[in-house]
Amino acid sequence: MSVEFLHAMVRVTDIDAALEFYGKGLGLEELMRYESEEGRFTLVFLASPDDIQRCGGVPEGTRPTEMDIPMVELTYNWDPEVYGGARNFGHLAYRVGDIYAACERFQSLGVTINRPPRDGRMAFVRSPDGISVELLQKGKPLAPAEPWASMENTGNW
Repeated sequence: MSVEFLHAMVRVTDIDAALEFYGKGLGLEELMRYESEEGRFTLVFLASPDDIQRCGGVPEGTRPTEMDIPMVELTYNWDPEVYGGARNFGHLAYRVGDIYAACERFQSLGVTINRPPRDGRMAFVRSPDGISVELLQKGKPLAPAEPWASMENTGNW
């Protein structure tokens, strides 16, 4: 079984204050920023200089989920939202060798696949304590396959 830690996502209410905390305070460096006008959010991916160096630097034009650098993803939703019940912590993310096999393993353990890997690339499940876990296919997405391709979302993640 192949699995690699990728990133942890944290929702923030003040992107500047968060960048000061994680950047100036913790010493993390910004690797990439993505803004979505349509989705009304900003994502900022941060990593420690030691991890960046250990992993060979930041490959040009590579998406954060394709990098071999463990990161923190700050998610800033432009519309104000109160994050009660630890909703500010978003999810853990792991890269897996075969996303379909990983989802089958979870199903065999009685775990609900909240967001099935319809695209052969990404799925979400929840831990017994309600922590959302994102699974991302290592390398290129797998070809869409049943039962995943037609499976609906269940609950939230």
